[in-house]
Amino acid sequence: MSEARWHEKLFGGFRKTSDRLGENLTGLLGGGKAALDAATLDEIEEALIASDLGPATAGRIRARLDGELFEKGLDERTLREIVAQEIEKVLAPVAKPLEIEAFPRPQVILVIGVNGSGKTTTIAKLAHMLQEQDYAVMLVAGDTFRAAAIGQLTVWADRIGVPIISGKEGGDAAGLVFEGVKQGTEKGIDVLIVDTAGRLQNKTGLMDELAKIRRVLGRLNPAAPHDVLLVLDATTGQNALSQIEIFKETAGVTGLIMTKLDGTARGGVLVAAAERYGMPVHAIGLGESIDDLKPFDPAEVARAIAGVERIAR
Repeated sequence: MSEARWHEKLFGGFRKTSDRLGENLTGLLGGGKAALDAATLDEIEEALIASDLGPATAGRIRARLDGELFEKGLDERTLREIVAQEIEKVLAPVAKPLEIEAFPRPQVILVIGVNGSGKTTTIAKLAHMLQEQDYAVMLVAGDTFRAAAIGQLTVWADRIGVPIISGKEGGDAAGLVFEGVKQGTEKGIDVLIVDTAGRLQNKTGLMDELAKIRRVLGRLNPAAPHDVLLVLDATTGQNALSQIEIFKETAGVTGLIMTKLDGTARGGVLVAAAERYGMPVHAIGLGESIDDLKPFDPAEVARAIAGVERIAR
């Protein structure tokens, strides 16, 4: 996908989010320019929180507005510009493309996430993204608790032309990972992406399974897994933050991928997640196509969320 096409898709994808922000701000400035008294600042802060940006970011924007002199008042355009600038400050430290630098190969990436988050499809998109960077990729269908997950990932592997290690429903995920690393090493694979079960309701079972996978990996490569990526569904809004909290403790999450940002007015949760946890956000998903997962430009995403056009650079 060209840069121009991705830019168009990005701004289109965040349209619902920026429209929601606009609706929440509508009327606060009287349709023109308004003086910033304490009551107006309170209302702006509440509007930003209602837009899923999170209380910390909303408070930061309020503090900046309170600290600046707007002798002629403040209009919505200027407010959106300030919102974009403050969002960029939050996103810039966490916008980190996934680095493939493990030696010896393969780099082992465990992918986790609750059922329905788009985890399996995101794995296929991630594999495709890495293929485009000339890495040799192999998949492991480690979500053995759902036959549908195994079948879906197998279809994707065939579609994008990558090898896959899979077994039967209820099989031993750790054994599949062992086989994946073994074959990956023999075949010169750069990246081994492992799908894992998404049973958030059974944290003990998930911890036990991940611990077993880690023990098996440790016998083959003490540095593995090199990454533990959590896939988040932006449409769940603030619930995504509780998922980060739980998986961070149970699975040792090292980075995030946020999906379905094009189908929600709650895309501001990306900012709230960055503000609260400061974890690397390796990529964002903006659609159903195989090339709809990309690393992101924090300035561009900030302006898309705030609903202001791109500044010429």
